[in-house]
Amino acid sequence: MPARSGSGNLDDDPQDDRTHMSDQPYIPTLDIRRFDTDRDAFVAELGAAYREWGFAGIRGHGIPQELIDGAYDAFLRFFALPTEIKMQYHVAGGGGARGYTPFGVETAKDSKHFDLKEFWHVGREVRDARYVEVMAPNVWPSEAPEFRDRALALYGALDSLGSRMLSALALNLGLAENYFADKTDNGNSILRPIHYPPITTDDVPNVRAGAHEDINLITLLVGASAEGLQVLSRKGEWVPYTAAADTIVVNIGDMLQRLTNHVLPSTTHRVVNPPGEKARQPRYSTPFFLHPNPDFVIDVLPNCVTADNPNRYPQAITAQGYLEERLREIGLM
Repeated sequence: MPARSGSGNLDDDPQDDRTHMSDQPYIPTLDIRRFDTDRDAFVAELGAAYREWGFAGIRGHGIPQELIDGAYDAFLRFFALPTEIKMQYHVAGGGGARGYTPFGVETAKDSKHFDLKEFWHVGREVRDARYVEVMAPNVWPSEAPEFRDRALALYGALDSLGSRMLSALALNLGLAENYFADKTDNGNSILRPIHYPPITTDDVPNVRAGAHEDINLITLLVGASAEGLQVLSRKGEWVPYTAAADTIVVNIGDMLQRLTNHVLPSTTHRVVNPPGEKARQPRYSTPFFLHPNPDFVIDVLPNCVTADNPNRYPQAITAQGYLEERLREIGLM
């Protein structure tokens, strides 16, 4: 089975955040249990990490390893199906919002070549009538009977962790801890199991995922323990980021960057092709894209506007409007 992120040993000391002893640039890893035991220091360190990198590793998250492994087993079972069966779950005209998106469709903004991946989208099970028109019902593959329950369990766990992360970020921004609670409780969030197939030729111009920024508020990535992810530093250096197996990678998306007037940056990242025989192996990962409610108005927070950082976005936009704008740019709409 592929290497994947998990929960690790949750009996470790929550104060024992990893340090980096070399002079190479590194992305911090923080233990979210410190949000309960050492809140002020944790919030300050988290904010500093995101202001510098737009990325952080989060351990101590409490999501059971068996939940993650069970979801991945179901995802791999689906991706192993013949293409003609998988294509039965492709929703034509759906903008990739639900179900299967085949290999060779998504292209990073401004990229000449499509990404080397196929993926599936699981959305929120809609209960609020206000959002039925913009949040389609989920599609489930009958060939993988455990897929639905396991995917929804992982969705719920990452949604809860994401809400906790937003509480910490709200405090760091000088907002109420619950600022995001009623703005994301019906968010159009997406769980995306991804399969990067083996690369069979060395001269392919495509990469597994071209350089891009995420659209949403924050992204929680389960499966960054397989090499390939790289993050663009402020100095313009591509920094490899292979997280430990007990770590979930959480990064800022464009919606939160816009809301905070770039106080919290949405950092460019990519998934490169590994060298030699490693490229002949498949890669799997599962990001959870946490979105606000579709009718949330993304308008720059007043306390993120200063003389040195004037309002970059005087025109507000709804989350749904922004999402549709970006999906058109990457070829999904």
